[in-house]
Parts: sequence; structure tokens; C-alpha cells
Amino acid sequence: MKLEINNAVCGYGSRRIIEDLSFVVESGEILCLLGPNGVGKTTLFKTILGFLKLQSGEILIDGNNIEKWPRNRLAKIIGYVPQAHTPPFPFNVLDVVIMGRTAHLGPFASPSKRDILIAEEALETLNVSFLKDRIYTEISGGERQMVLIARALTQKPDILVMDEPTANLDFGNQIKVLEQINRLSKSGLAVFMTTHFPNQAFLCSTKIIILQKNNEFKMGKVEEVITEETLKATYGIDVRITSVKNQNGENINACIPLLN
Repeated sequence: MKLEINNAVCGYGSRRIIEDLSFVVESGEILCLLGPNGVGKTTLFKTILGFLKLQSGEILIDGNNIEKWPRNRLAKIIGYVPQAHTPPFPFNVLDVVIMGRTAHLGPFASPSKRDILIAEEALETLNVSFLKDRIYTEISGGERQMVLIARALTQKPDILVMDEPTANLDFGNQIKVLEQINRLSKSGLAVFMTTHFPNQAFLCSTKIIILQKNNEFKMGKVEEVITEETLKATYGIDVRITSVKNQNGENINACIPLLN
């Protein structure tokens, strides 16, 4: 499965936030989107998901323009993982995950045994089956994020769009979520995610886009795009990029900010 954005112009009314952006993310790839607040990351996501109308350009899935696709058709292909949230009612975890089957159900239909099984399999895939009978509002932030990913997987998507999937998580839970994202990519999903942490792109991204102010952007391989000069221009801070060895003895880059 391939998500392709061609010369996209995104914004609100006459206000253009992103102009002439083009990229591709395919099955088995993780495309990471970085950039400071206010440059259009959320606007781009809303446009891809159909919440905002594309002002110009095209969005293709396997070569097919999705402009006139109904919402339920899009939801069967693109799974969306928002930042962690608290629902207004204390649903149990399994019920929250089953909500991911909505696009596959007819009007007024109830989830079938197969839908429940798919939801349980999604929880098992993420190693959080022990949560299924817990109350969603009473579990930890890291556990909630795993449940939201499970809900998206229950849609049976080919493309996973993730809005800051590690936001508000402690250091350990951030890494656990990134490990699951890597696993999902290796299983064949195309993953498009945002983050505020360049090191996360070094850990799991196949390629990267950095949105900058004034409608400028850089994209390409992570090691080529994330440089000390680019991060200085993007965030206005001094950083150093160093290299460390992972558990397999392979070199991996790491970004260290410098305080004045």
C-alpha cells in the first residue's frame, strides 16, 4: 500500500499553511514528521484524514485519488492514532478497542463475535491483553496509548497515521511505544507519525520530513536530513549529533541539545 501526496496545499479558507509538499510512504516504511509548533503538522494530518479539504494538489492511495472517497472507505485503509485522551464515559478497554470496527459495521449494527475477536487480537499483538477488562480512564498514560494503537489496528488498516504517539509519556513508555511502531512497520504497515523529538526519528524512522517556518521543508533519509545545522535553523537551538552503539553493536545517531 502506498500513500502519495503530490504538490499539496493545505490550510484554512484563504490561509495557506503548507504549500507544494510532495512525499510518498509505502508499506514497511516509517515516515517521521518533525517541526516546531505552528508550521502545519496537524493541518497536514487533518487534510490526509479528510477533516480539511485539500486546497490544491492531490492525495493518492495506490494511485487512486481519495478526494471523493466516503469517510468509511478511508477509515478501512487509514488508521488514526491521536494523542492520548480521556473519553467522557468510563468504557472498559475492550469496548474502546472495538470502536475501531465502526467503519466495518452497517448502520445500527452491533459488533459481531468476529469483531470482538479482531479487537482481542489487536490487544494481544501489542502485548496488552491483560488490560481488556480494565476501565480505560483508570489505566496509565502509556497503557492508554497502547489501547489507542490497538483501536487503530482493529480497523485493519494498511496505513497508520500517528499524531505524536509518545506525547505525555514517561521515558520508558516512549521507548515501548516506539518498539511497537517498529514491529508494526516490519509487519507491513505504512506508518506516518509526528514527533517533537529528533532522537525518535533516529530510533525508528525510515525517512523524514522537517517542516520549517515560511513554508520551507527538508526531506530524505534521516541521517542526511537531521543535521546540527538543520536543527539549529528549525528550532533555534544549538545541538550536537553524536553516535552510540546499539545492542547489536551497530552505530546509531543521537541528538544532544546544548544549554547556554
